[in-house]
Amino acid sequence: MYKKFFKRFLDIVISLLGLIILSPVIIIVAILVRIKLGSPIIFKQNRPGKDERIFKLYKFRSMSDKKDEDGKLLPDTERLTKFGKILRATSLDELPELVNIFKGDMSLIGPRPLAVSYLPYYNEEEKHRHDVRPGLTGLAQINGRNAINWDERFAYDIEYVNNITFINDCKILFKTFYKVLKRDDVVVTGTGTVIDFDEYRMNQLNQEKE
Repeated sequence: MYKKFFKRFLDIVISLLGLIILSPVIIIVAILVRIKLGSPIIFKQNRPGKDERIFKLYKFRSMSDKKDEDGKLLPDTERLTKFGKILRATSLDELPELVNIFKGDMSLIGPRPLAVSYLPYYNEEEKHRHDVRPGLTGLAQINGRNAINWDERFAYDIEYVNNITFINDCKILFKTFYKVLKRDDVVVTGTGTVIDFDEYRMNQLNQEKE
């Protein structure tokens, strides 16, 4: 009953309350992003959701538009500013995802929505992470976040999909607040320390061939 009805009901209620209560923070961050990084303020990107349905994920922009001499965007590591790193480390860049949750693209708790380009690289077990709505936070995020490897992250995702309960979601939510406040296990994406999943999987395949 919780998985089929109450989970979605709570997502709607909590995301709406979150947007209302955190509106001053959201407005302040939006203004700072506009001043420090320019427009657009909101970064939009296609991500796979439940049943691999593609939706647009909303985040606060955290990188500049700096380009090279040929007019091409510089690598992420060069466009990610100090301000952008702070937004990512504190998870403030993810506040607009409350809109995704309210709309039904996402859930408060679930496997994180990853890049569309990763879809061809999942094995049959890993694909089950898309049996549910992706989440703002999840079991992998409270057990290492980006500091653990992809195999471990997906193992936590599948464990969550197979054990969705109200109690488990409450535990994940409270542990997420604790992790964010302590800034535990934070490895900021875009700094060159986090390898993309497609590259990670290709490296695995190449090692198997050797």
